[in-house]
Amino acid sequence: MSHTLGIRQAQKQKTRQAFLDAALALLEEQSLSSLGLREVTRAVGVAPTAFYRHFRSTADLGVALVDEALGSLHPMVRTTVSTTGDSEERIARAVELIARHVAEYPAHVRFIARERHGGVQPVREAIRAQLHRFAEEVRAELAKDREAEGWSEDDLLMLAHLYVDQMLITASLFLEALEAPADERERVTRLATRQLRLITLGRAHWLD
Repeated sequence: MSHTLGIRQAQKQKTRQAFLDAALALLEEQSLSSLGLREVTRAVGVAPTAFYRHFRSTADLGVALVDEALGSLHPMVRTTVSTTGDSEERIARAVELIARHVAEYPAHVRFIARERHGGVQPVREAIRAQLHRFAEEVRAELAKDREAEGWSEDDLLMLAHLYVDQMLITASLFLEALEAPADERERVTRLATRQLRLITLGRAHWLD
């Protein structure tokens, strides 16, 4: 009996993932607010009624895509601001990790960049919640650094949000340069490095 339930659960998960993959592919060319339920089910090859066994609405599907796109990034975000190495090493590591992630998951990055300020409120709120979690985790990492001595919790959180926002900006820049010549990607790397360096310099003198 448990074996049969396990097979059913695996099939259910497989179908759910098929919906997510199909929606992500369709969203390469359009926003979530214009995505139709029948469009997604047609791409998966199932009846429209099957959709409701997995999601309440396309907005619910969008929230699941947010979890898929951002949920696994928390370790990477913490790594980019970890206290290991000097500031230049951290910046280089952050830029490299972001560039690699964009190259591996361009559709996810494009989805977040488009829907962060898109027309579907639950998705905007889900993205905002994930980014706030990132900022809280970055704040916790920053607090471990000796440079954080004397900083208030509010100021550390403000700095964490600056880093998180800059990571998103950097990801968008690398996304735009994905199909560009190598020299354009190098230009983006240099620009992202200088922008993060500017935040780091401001951090060093904040308490002056």
